[in-house]
Amino acid sequence: MSRTVFCRKYQQELEGLPNPPFPGPKGQDIYDNVSAKAWQEWMAHQTMLINEKRLNMMEPSSRAYLADQMTKFFSGEDYDAAEGFVPEQGDDK
Repeated sequence: MSRTVFCRKYQQELEGLPNPPFPGPKGQDIYDNVSAKAWQEWMAHQTMLINEKRLNMMEPSSRAYLADQMTKFFSGEDYDAAEGFVPEQGDDK
């Protein structure tokens, strides 16, 4: 049976991550409080931000920006979206 966590983003019990996504207290916090579903959504959103805003992950300011956006994403605050991005709509035809 997979482990569940009370997801900070979705405010419900969902399947958790199999391991902390990175070392340290922040990784442990995500492991304990963020669902695998929310983490996968963040990873896709992070990729869009990196590409759209042409972030250089070697720069501390880019890493700090993404860390701030990640915190907002999981806590339900307003976070930056990729400009001009329109999510796919299901085919209702």
